[in-house]
Amino acid sequence: QVPLVESGGGLVQAGGSLRLSCKASGSTFSSYQMGWFRQAPGKEREFVAAVSWSGSATDYADSMKGRLTISRDNPKIMVTLQLHSLKPEDTAVYYCAARGPFVFGFSREPDEYDYWGLGTQVTVSS
Repeated sequence: QVPLVESGGGLVQAGGSLRLSCKASGSTFSSYQMGWFRQAPGKEREFVAAVSWSGSATDYADSMKGRLTISRDNPKIMVTLQLHSLKPEDTAVYYCAARGPFVFGFSREPDEYDYWGLGTQVTVSS
């Protein structure tokens, strides 16, 4: 089990920034690939970003590349997603997810992630 709790969502104006955090618990966190997904009302859950279990590699959704940074701090068992230049269409619930342990290669498919947080709402006003 890798319990995950997201935080940092909120209301922001278009063009603004937000920093989302995902706090994990358990001693196996450092062996899991971590990802962020989002889901807007009436839409399917979509991949946003992922970071390898070592933290040495990252993967970003093409639609958001250049506007976000994912990082992890294994000693603090935390993953962070920094969002920049936010747009109204970025409004969604953002979820943290864990895949593993010790997987190689990234996945953008929600079904391949094993553990999920409850999500944090991000609302971007125009």
